[in-house]
Amino acid sequence: MPKLIAILNVVAWAGFWAFGYIALTSDGGGANLAVAVILAALGAAVGIVAWLWLVRYSEATGNARRSNQVLREHHRMPEGEA
Repeated sequence: MPKLIAILNVVAWAGFWAFGYIALTSDGGGANLAVAVILAALGAAVGIVAWLWLVRYSEATGNARRSNQVLREHHRMPEGEA
């Protein structure tokens, strides 16, 4: 599954860059520009989600260091505050 997500990540970012370039270099409005912008945004969204999934998977399996953040279960509300 991680390899499939990694492939999806690469394809999504390639789509973002390709369609983003088409959107930026198109010489007019119209349907072509709208489709390119939508496909570029979709590629960016899928690429970000896939990348975040891969980061979380890498941290969970020990392939990457865990982020330097306080775990949620260590947060406590001070007494008297709600």
